[in-house]
Amino acid sequence: MAMQTLSVTVDLEKCDSHVRASEYSVSATDVPYSATSILPTLEVEQPDTDNTFPDGGLRAWLTVAGAFLAVFCTFGQLNSFGTFQSWYADHQLQHLPQSTISWIGSLQLWVFFFSGGFIGRLFDAYGPRVIMIPGTAILVLSIMVTSVSTQYYQYVLGQGVLFGLGVGMLFYPSLSAISTHFFKFRATALGVAVAGSGVGGVVYPIMLDRLFVKVGFGWAVRISGFIALAFCAVACATVTSRLPARTRSAPNLETKIIKDTPFLLVVIGSIFISLGLFIPFFYIVEFATSRGVSATMAFYVLSVMNAGGIFGRLAPSILSDSFGRFNLIVPCAFLTGLSALVIWIFADSLATIMVFAIVYGFFSGAFNALIIPCIGQISDIRAIGTRVGVLYSIISFPSLCGGPAAGALLKFSHGSYSGMIALSGSTVLVGSLFLLWARLHLDSHLRARV
Repeated sequence: MAMQTLSVTVDLEKCDSHVRASEYSVSATDVPYSATSILPTLEVEQPDTDNTFPDGGLRAWLTVAGAFLAVFCTFGQLNSFGTFQSWYADHQLQHLPQSTISWIGSLQLWVFFFSGGFIGRLFDAYGPRVIMIPGTAILVLSIMVTSVSTQYYQYVLGQGVLFGLGVGMLFYPSLSAISTHFFKFRATALGVAVAGSGVGGVVYPIMLDRLFVKVGFGWAVRISGFIALAFCAVACATVTSRLPARTRSAPNLETKIIKDTPFLLVVIGSIFISLGLFIPFFYIVEFATSRGVSATMAFYVLSVMNAGGIFGRLAPSILSDSFGRFNLIVPCAFLTGLSALVIWIFADSLATIMVFAIVYGFFSGAFNALIIPCIGQISDIRAIGTRVGVLYSIISFPSLCGGPAAGALLKFSHGSYSGMIALSGSTVLVGSLFLLWARLHLDSHLRARV
């Protein structure tokens, strides 16, 4: 590839959002567009066709719209498992302890996350539709199986394993496809798409709570399946990748992972965060009822938490395109953990529970929206699907353990939520410190080079 000497400007406060640390070089497409300070002339590499991002256009925004619908039906329902957790505890699975029931939701997360490594590699090789079409079939099948289930193992297989796989086969390709269309506004585009999970997290608990009473559990779940079929069919038709399909990765793209310090620090931080991040979504309904909130209002608490996540996925994502992705994800992750330790642990009324739901929903939603743009900025675009998948495959294990561990603490402490809350908040706080370490490493490495 031909080399040219270009004069570039770099703002060290914003450079973190555009440095490809995995290759430790500065390319023409990596220079911050809002740079204000002048540094010496650098020798940079002209971008190839893989790095020529349109940052807009009909295909790009149709991909965002389709991804929004896919995430609405998948992660939106996954965020609503607290509705099922509470329903099962009072009806079909009332003979089982909370920690046992929570394994269904934890398996959803684990299968969804763990499948990321394989699905990401398939995306890099074949594009999104080859994965999303069978993923839609699996997702709808899992919902229909859940609607007729009566035994615990049936819920584990249908709602846990099958549903988690269907979510993964729709979530990863749709969001990875967005990254191939956007660079300058990547976080904004991804934030809009990921906001679908927050919208779904608001709609599904309210919808299911009402349908459970009006038409019964079976038909309520089947209706959600028909909605998923319609929306995911549109997603399969509109989500596209700008890059041609590859039968194999470019040399050394995947082997660089183990040598990429920022990526490894992000993975370690995400491990801690994932251990505690989803605990409130699993248990906030039960927590609210334990504080005297009515069962109906408790479902609205979960919806409010997911509503906060809508704004959390949008506002920080938009701001991060100007101020830096790592500059936003670090404080958002820190405040997520802090809100559990400072607000949730003292919440004893509907008002304070709602305050916690809004604050936690906002900052946890910001983390979920920004983690993929952070991975994207330190990865080669040709391997972004693989890297995102590797991250989620690794954090599948702490995500699997978080819910049951919280349930075990609840049982051990005879109904006290203090241990559960401490676990959730402290692990997310520790994870945020590793993200800060990754941010500082990027900054120090760039300063050393320039």
